[in-house]
Amino acid sequence: MTNAASDPTTNVAVVPGAMSTARTGEAPLEKTDYALRVVDIKKTFGKRQVLKGVSVDIPRGNILVILGGSGMGKSVLMKHMIGLLMPDEGQVIVDGEDITKLKALELKRVRSKFGMVFQNGALFDSMTNYDNIAFPLREHRHDLKGAALDKRVRELFALFSLNPEALGDRFPSEISGGQRKRVALARAVALEPQIVLYDEPTTGLDPITTDQVDEMILEAKQKLGVTSIVISHDIASAFHIADHIIFVYEGQIVVRGLREEMLRCEHPFVQQFFATWREKNA
Repeated sequence: MTNAASDPTTNVAVVPGAMSTARTGEAPLEKTDYALRVVDIKKTFGKRQVLKGVSVDIPRGNILVILGGSGMGKSVLMKHMIGLLMPDEGQVIVDGEDITKLKALELKRVRSKFGMVFQNGALFDSMTNYDNIAFPLREHRHDLKGAALDKRVRELFALFSLNPEALGDRFPSEISGGQRKRVALARAVALEPQIVLYDEPTTGLDPITTDQVDEMILEAKQKLGVTSIVISHDIASAFHIADHIIFVYEGQIVVRGLREEMLRCEHPFVQQFFATWREKNA
């Protein structure tokens, strides 16, 4: 395994030859410029250490893609980011606040800064698309009723190029996979979160729909300025949308950067992970 060194500007581990979270030629970011910082977190379940000192800083408005094989710690890392799990050691700092020190009610407040797009959308099958998008507003925005609620829901439809007249009264099972992803994202951003998490957003989708989902993630960044964190196995998608990529192997970040850093990495598992993509794009 490649040995990691310390980057004094960010106080995180950086693999030699890989980018830090600041792009080449940019001034180092101040701590207040980060939407989320993970600082040397460790997590053990039983006798298995799943996270082994993971650190990453995510600048506001950026898209971070987390790549890696199955069972390597990606989902556990994301659960720590939103406070569903607490580390045995280390810090998770959201908007300048260390959530590992918060009590339940304070943690609930911080979680309101997040939106979540699940792997298969996780839309309510028994609700129309309109009611799916309206659901978080009805639950948490009691000031929005009647015409005001309807206006906000229609704005969310329009934000992601969805037609409320054509799709609003239909159910998730009655629309395409790409449309379901857009409805899921519209629901995820209904409460205006600062950070949106995506769990394998392109899994099982055809190439055209995958491209649509990629554009949807980029639209959320451009139109809303949200910070996005994407767990993925999709190499082409990662290279297309990411501002930063980290590759997780056995609970550690073994390389970080962008396409060039990923493809230059000499770690055997990373080489194997990208081998098929290299062959197709040689």
